[in-house]
Amino acid sequence: MATPAKGKAKAKTYVNPDTGRKNTVSYGQAGAATDGGPRVRPGTSKGDAYCARSAGQMRDHPEAAKNPKSPLRLSRQAWACEGEKSKK
Repeated sequence: MATPAKGKAKAKTYVNPDTGRKNTVSYGQAGAATDGGPRVRPGTSKGDAYCARSAGQMRDHPEAAKNPKSPLRLSRQAWACEGEKSKK
C-alpha cells in the first residue's frame, strides 16, 4: 500500500498504461475533524460546500477534470459528489 505525501490523507497507486510504471497520487487533507470523527462525511452540508467548490475547479482545470486518477477526481469520489451536491 502506498504512503500518502506529508499532509495528505490518502494515496492511490496505478500503473501508467503508456510507460508501464507505477504512479502514486496523494489526495485529501490529513487529520481528523474537530470532533474527532472522519474528515470526509458525504451527504452533509460540509460535503455540499466541498462539491460546489470543487465543481468550480472542474471548470477551471479541464485536464484534471478529464483524468479519473487526478487528486481532484479522487477527492470528489470520496465526497460522493454529483454536480454541486454530495450524496450519501
